[in-house]
Amino acid sequence: MRAETQNIVDEIRQAITLLRRHFDWDQAVKRLEYLNSRAEDSSLWNDPIEAQKLMRERQELEDGIAAVKGLTQALEDNIGLIELGEEEGDDGIIAEAEAALRSMQGEAKARQVETLLSGEADANDTYLEIHAGAGGTESQDWASMLLRMYTRWAERRRFKVEVLEVHDGEEAGIKSATVLIKGHNAYGWLKTESGVHRLVRISPYDSNARRHTSFASVWVYPVIDDSIEINVSESDVRIDTYRSSGSGGQHVNTTDSAVRITHLATGIAVACQAERSQHKNRAKAWEMLRSRLYEEELKKREAVANATEASKSDIGWGHQIRSYVLQPYQLVKDLRTGVESTSPSSVLDGDLDEFMEASLSHRIEGGAGEAVADLD
Repeated sequence: MRAETQNIVDEIRQAITLLRRHFDWDQAVKRLEYLNSRAEDSSLWNDPIEAQKLMRERQELEDGIAAVKGLTQALEDNIGLIELGEEEGDDGIIAEAEAALRSMQGEAKARQVETLLSGEADANDTYLEIHAGAGGTESQDWASMLLRMYTRWAERRRFKVEVLEVHDGEEAGIKSATVLIKGHNAYGWLKTESGVHRLVRISPYDSNARRHTSFASVWVYPVIDDSIEINVSESDVRIDTYRSSGSGGQHVNTTDSAVRITHLATGIAVACQAERSQHKNRAKAWEMLRSRLYEEELKKREAVANATEASKSDIGWGHQIRSYVLQPYQLVKDLRTGVESTSPSSVLDGDLDEFMEASLSHRIEGGAGEAVADLD
């Protein structure tokens, strides 16, 4: 076997070993057997919420175990094909098996990254807020570029994006926006994107073509399901109504149907103007507020307050997570992990997975994070 192919085989074997360790293999197999037996019990659905939770766990375990078994079997099959091809001098068989191993290498890495998404709310849908920093039109245009970037990223993953609230800029761009991104592990993937994003470019709004630096903040928090209780009373909040803003035409409401709810103790504020009904916007805003408060609790429990602390400060120098330079050179750099891309256009078009994988690895201490770092 060629040295390059042997390296790929070793890497896949290492990934399988780490995946088995992550699952706690023997316990996972026993747990799946138990869940399968529970799924056949007709009394399970007497408690629908508990039943749904159990079925989700069963599906995740089933998928994970099947993936590891599939990788293991495919690895051995292709090693056998290479050995057979070498014995018979059949370069075609060897080439086919090597191509299959290279494909498996990518799948093994992707599976390994998925193990990082095992937090309490990682599998949930997520809210994503974007706020322009100081700087007027330039920063507002940057905020709209970020909104497009995350929308394109979500579309690549076939996630659904719903715009809940947008405040347009006076000349161009947006002052703020809130979107709901629906898809498996949406929060897990996006949670490390919270923080300040910095853009350096020649401003298209500057007649002297000078270079400008702009800032915008991103905040990500999970949608919570009905099984999670976050109790907030109306006396704990201030509720404001206002007229929706938007791109104009028939979609802009002429009544005060938009709703903003501010949690007095923490200062957390959420807003929704997606619906034409104030009642529906109020209900959605309450969901968003409970999600924000839940996310605050998650942050405390996970002891990763860096994004939280950054968001409490002014949007400006010193609290950035990523820098996007378009002039005088082209570079996107994550300031936490050191990951770089010399193709800002691709990143701004939604090519974010490399940055997200690295920041997930960086954020999670222990074997899973180190394992992904080793593969890069």
